[in-house]
Amino acid sequence: MSTENTDTSTDATTSGDRMKDLASRGDSRSQRPDNAAFREFIASGWDETVPDAERRESADFTPERRDALVRRLPGTRLVLPAGVLKVRSNDTDYPFRPDTAFAYYSGLGTDEEPDSVLVVEPSAEDPTVSVATYFFRPRAGFDSSEFYADSRYGEMWVGRRPTVAEASQRLGIEVRHIDELRDHLAKDVGAQLSLSIVPEVDASIEAMVQEIRSQNGLPGGDEAAAENAALREAASEARLVKDEYEVRQMRLAVEATLRGFEDVIRNLPQAVGHPRGERVIEGVFAATARADGNGVGYDTIAAAGDHACTLHWTRNDGAVHPDELVLVDAGVEIDSLYTADVTRTLPVSGTFSPMQRKVYDAVLEAADAAFAVARPGLRFRELHTAAMKVLAARLEEWGLLPGTAEESLAPEGQWHRRWMPHGTSHHLGMDVHDCAQARREMYLDAELVPGMVFTIEPGLYFKENDLLVPEELRGIGVRIEDDVLVTQDGVENLSAGAPRRAEDVEAWIAELRS
Repeated sequence: MSTENTDTSTDATTSGDRMKDLASRGDSRSQRPDNAAFREFIASGWDETVPDAERRESADFTPERRDALVRRLPGTRLVLPAGVLKVRSNDTDYPFRPDTAFAYYSGLGTDEEPDSVLVVEPSAEDPTVSVATYFFRPRAGFDSSEFYADSRYGEMWVGRRPTVAEASQRLGIEVRHIDELRDHLAKDVGAQLSLSIVPEVDASIEAMVQEIRSQNGLPGGDEAAAENAALREAASEARLVKDEYEVRQMRLAVEATLRGFEDVIRNLPQAVGHPRGERVIEGVFAATARADGNGVGYDTIAAAGDHACTLHWTRNDGAVHPDELVLVDAGVEIDSLYTADVTRTLPVSGTFSPMQRKVYDAVLEAADAAFAVARPGLRFRELHTAAMKVLAARLEEWGLLPGTAEESLAPEGQWHRRWMPHGTSHHLGMDVHDCAQARREMYLDAELVPGMVFTIEPGLYFKENDLLVPEELRGIGVRIEDDVLVTQDGVENLSAGAPRRAEDVEAWIAELRS
């Protein structure tokens, strides 16, 4: 590429120092003019109209989320950084994706505003109500050198940035320049408020918070770490139950994901003809994800043949043969950063062989067993229990267990887990494995309640070098994964639009290829 970019290493300097450092990167290679006549000329002749900024739909829901946060962590000013760009190679960066807690409480998505910070604190008038302030680097004027010369922030390099007024209108909260952050964080800390930050997101802002705590008599070390961990835990647990807006976003993510699966099926013949057909599948899905959303929610698994028996096969460099199954585990992350997570195991030829069908039907039976018990009041862990009962029974029936299914299901047995080593469900939302910092009693041991969204995804995996299974089973890996919303009286399969029964999968493939 012909353009230059800036390094974004995150040493523990102040935010202002870091930004000055970023702005100077690449100067040794610069050939841009810097005389007065050029600066005057490049600053002239631009349309300076500021478009109306539309209030985000998410802005109607974030205040309630922030109110709940200050009630859970009273008397604390809470710092939620968006995060920083990460260097991919030399002066090029990975695509930016903001921290999930920041996105959840700010309502911002996609790649908006690295280096920005959301601050949430209790109102002085009513400590159960939150006050939020967003700090970022707003758009510079056409008469500034930033406009044309700053490859990190300049409009000519990265596109138009919002003004303070635009950002405030979109988010529905007060917005300030990032240079004001330190003074804001320090005000009343120690005497009236504690100060916590979501850890391991932005090293320089975290160092700033630690310094302010120390200067104002707040403890450091383990006590500070515990406060920060409590903030991260609270932000994770808040997402266990989705609000109305989040459920709509999940539906949109699933709809886009199913379109991606349809495109994959249409292009399976091209995958068969390519020496790295798995990457053809990955690329087809990625094109849909990027066109219809922000991108993929996680690295796509496109695993043909024995590769399907590697649970997180994301190398995707193998060939795809007509007599194989291909396991496609993929999800579209839409602009709001909500992602789907769907798996379908497809016969490349369009028709399951008898042995493939035998394994597939066993996995489907296990998934249906989890669906059958899923309802409000059930403990989350019981979804897995229901699916394992089916798989253990089938493995006993096929003569693969060293004892009975009942013995295998006992804690001292678990032989069936050789062929189903992962969990049956995980929460889903802004992260593909959402709410991962939640306490055990809020996750595995929790009762299902309306608004929860999670996966049901049993599988069976018979690796080609597994000498404990008949040769005809070796190299067959099957997983069926759906995204599930808990309702008032049961569950809704959000991904039901992708066929699940073997005969319906075959008909789906035939229809899309015709």
